[in-house]
Amino acid sequence: MDFHIHGVSNMIIIIISYFCFLSVSGRINAALPEISIHKQLNSSNSVQINSNSVLVALLDSHYTELSELVEKALLLQTLEEAVGKHNITIFAPRNEALERDLDPEFKRFLLEPGNIKSLQKLLMFHIIPSRIGSAEWPHAIDESARHKTLSSEHLHLTSKDSGKKVDLAAVIHPEAVVRPDGVIHGIERLLIPRSVQEDFNRRRNLRSISAVLPEGAPEVDPRTHRLKKPAPPVPAGSPPVLPVYDALAPGPSLAPAPAPGPGGPHHHFDGHSQVKDFIQTLLHYGGYNEMADILVNLTSLATEMGRLVSEGYVITVLAPNDEAMSRLTTDQLSEPGAPEQIMYYHFIPEYQTEESMYNAVRRFGKVRYDTLRLPHKVVAQEADGSVKFGNGDESAYLFDPDIFTDGRISVQGIDGVLFPPDEEPKTETKTVESTKVAVVKPRRGAFFPKFMFT
Repeated sequence: MDFHIHGVSNMIIIIISYFCFLSVSGRINAALPEISIHKQLNSSNSVQINSNSVLVALLDSHYTELSELVEKALLLQTLEEAVGKHNITIFAPRNEALERDLDPEFKRFLLEPGNIKSLQKLLMFHIIPSRIGSAEWPHAIDESARHKTLSSEHLHLTSKDSGKKVDLAAVIHPEAVVRPDGVIHGIERLLIPRSVQEDFNRRRNLRSISAVLPEGAPEVDPRTHRLKKPAPPVPAGSPPVLPVYDALAPGPSLAPAPAPGPGGPHHHFDGHSQVKDFIQTLLHYGGYNEMADILVNLTSLATEMGRLVSEGYVITVLAPNDEAMSRLTTDQLSEPGAPEQIMYYHFIPEYQTEESMYNAVRRFGKVRYDTLRLPHKVVAQEADGSVKFGNGDESAYLFDPDIFTDGRISVQGIDGVLFPPDEEPKTETKTVESTKVAVVKPRRGAFFPKFMFT
């Protein structure tokens, strides 16, 4: 039935009513700001969380150890986005479980800068992107409910005679914190996903090895190019052991013979075992723990060295001692790839011993050795009866010779950290109407180049 009010159609009445409804609802929302949960988006599309959020409650709760790990893992923005999409459930381990009950080596692994991805996976394994209160828990004994976490792995919620459980952890404070956008349950222990445990085991594998005493490099006869063997007694009147041409060969070479190729008696190199042996020797030698820690934990250089040695390459490592490593500043190590670049400059793709390097600098004065940080070379020269590397203030002396020498990997201890020399800025002078203007060309490269050895 169509009717008019003073000549106005019902369509116009509907439009006027709609605008009146918008005006009234706006006044209601302005009068009751705390009843609804506002999640506003700023210019960067990030969710702003109000003071009644479960994330704010987590940071202000007595689960201080967990909240500190969340901040160190840089997960606050990720969790804000998760709360903006749906409710969340957080399983928070008690502080004692993270302070005293956690394996010190595993905690150290989580807090290392290079393992932030593992720390993030571990923390997101404790968060389910849906609200699970005590009423939603499985009630029957041995009944299990499987839920996907923010780390894409799954948690199993069960009910036992002793109470509620999350995987192997017992829930000691169910619904410890309840907020409109989530709930926090207190649990007795840390939950560790399989992927993080595997990452930790791979890193720890290089350190769980037995001590291997350093052995001298095999001695090679420079005339026959064969390994020296105890010479049998030569009867009187016997012909010479060596042909005359071999006897006239030049004297000893500057470096021992390189390692034999993969066609040897074992048909392959076990480079990873050799790298383990040399790192373990560093640890037992003492004074080189920082170097070993960088190779194994902070970078993947130990794995790269094992692969190179397995392919038949030889390496000489100039290892700075702990006192030298302690002089490195935070700025020198904070840039992406900086630890790798520093170590690459200490790797020489040759097999050198203290004797061979000293003979070389005595004979030639200065010797430039290639490094794995291309195209930079390290300069060696004789000084004070030893071998000195580098120039000026950035120099280092060969301090502990032949810490480890097995024919393929040679480790020489030095008392300083080496850096490639800086490129000096070039200055040009131009004269314009009797006025000298100095034009300085910009640097052609950063202190740590972006090139990475592969």
